[in-house]
Amino acid sequence: MIGYLKGKVIHAQENIVLIENNGVGFEVQCSSSALTKLTADKQGELYIYTSVKEDGISLFGFIDLDEKNMFLKLISISGVGPKMAIGILSSIKLTDLAVKIATSDVKGLSSVKGLGKKTAERIILELREKVGDIGSNQSAPIDTAQGFAETDQDKDAIIALMSLGFTRQECVEAIKKAHEQNAQSINELISFALKNMR
Repeated sequence: MIGYLKGKVIHAQENIVLIENNGVGFEVQCSSSALTKLTADKQGELYIYTSVKEDGISLFGFIDLDEKNMFLKLISISGVGPKMAIGILSSIKLTDLAVKIATSDVKGLSSVKGLGKKTAERIILELREKVGDIGSNQSAPIDTAQGFAETDQDKDAIIALMSLGFTRQECVEAIKKAHEQNAQSINELISFALKNMR
């Protein structure tokens, strides 16, 4: 199984890039962010998901592990295949997707071409449940003694960050720091928190 690929971009069109590595050309379906970066640099690296089916092998490429992890979560949902998942990631920025899931924004998610309302509802329901299960296994009480009380907006931001693969404790600490930097909206909370985590 191919999990990582680095090389020179030979050709790119729509959401497919041809990368040459040691004389071999690999055809990879990419998210729009990965495709944009690769075509601009004329070379680069991708984290790969290898899909093996009866009719052939397909490679899907991602600019970082966060994007790949979200892809893996999406394809774990009934009715969401690799092509639909890559379409979602190409249509919505990763942090915006996390926010839509955390805030149950069915309308925003179903605006993706080919993604119906029922599938959008299923994605939100199942991913929120999975993140909730992760959170319930990690006892991370909110430290109200230090002036931080978890609001509904904070909870949504924590769910969004956890859907990107961070632990609840990491998310809580990052949200606290985001508040210290005067973040107000959920988008600001997530944006500031991500900067604090990386």
